Amino acid sequence: MDVDAYLARLGVAWPAAADLATLRHLQERHLATVPFENLSIHLGEPVVLDEEALADKIVERRRGGFCYELNGLFAALLRELGYPASLHAAQVFRPDGTLGPPLDHAAIIVSLDEPWLVDVGFGRFSRHPLRLSGVDAQSDPDGEFLLLDAPHGDVDVVLEGKPQYRLERRPRPLSDFVTMAWWQTTSPESHFTKSLTCSRPTSQGRVTLSGNRLIETVDGVRHEVVLPSEAAMRMAYRVYFSLPLTRLPTPPGESPLTSGALSPTLPVK
Repeated sequence: MDVDAYLARLGVAWPAAADLATLRHLQERHLATVPFENLSIHLGEPVVLDEEALADKIVERRRGGFCYELNGLFAALLRELGYPASLHAAQVFRPDGTLGPPLDHAAIIVSLDEPWLVDVGFGRFSRHPLRLSGVDAQSDPDGEFLLLDAPHGDVDVVLEGKPQYRLERRPRPLSDFVTMAWWQTTSPESHFTKSLTCSRPTSQGRVTLSGNRLIETVDGVRHEVVLPSEAAMRMAYRVYFSLPLTRLPTPPGESPLTSGALSPTLPVK
């Protein structure tokens, strides 16, 4: 891995120590500069889960990605910097409170003086590492988190009283997620194939481009506008996400200008 190039992508100098303060800064910068997005699916690009392909996409081409890509590469960077970082599978809670399939999500555990949950690939989530063994509520710029014991030694991650995902303590290699990543990117039942999203946190909230809808949350107030042209959409990708796309992503059977209007907003998980 070209660590210097990755750190430059994040706007971060080479850290002096692999400590918690640096980990916190790295997570904040990653979330701020590398968007959570599923554009590859609607651009006809393959999603390849190996470090070389992910580095080419996220570092060299300055794109974003979804959980397996973002956390897969970030975990590799953390290991290069001296952190004991491992990938862990999670099941995402559906809106009705039931659990999604195994390996539905990939997150990171970093073991320092105690284990910390790090996640740069879940859309709206904590901006700072969370104590995996913490029993009290943990405040974060994006809300209050609780990490609760779950069956079989797993951990339920709860945001503002709403369960987000159930995390395994067993570490896994990135290759374990290949099959589920294929399903997520190809199945008509996957919400990733049904809708477009590109999202990142801002200093005042969050900005999301869902099809032709630009959604900004500023100090808790949501603002939504429908972009009137493909030129406006290209400008939004460039200005808000630093993505100079040569062509616009489009769900099957739709045009760029109707994709946001005809499809539900992809949950920024």
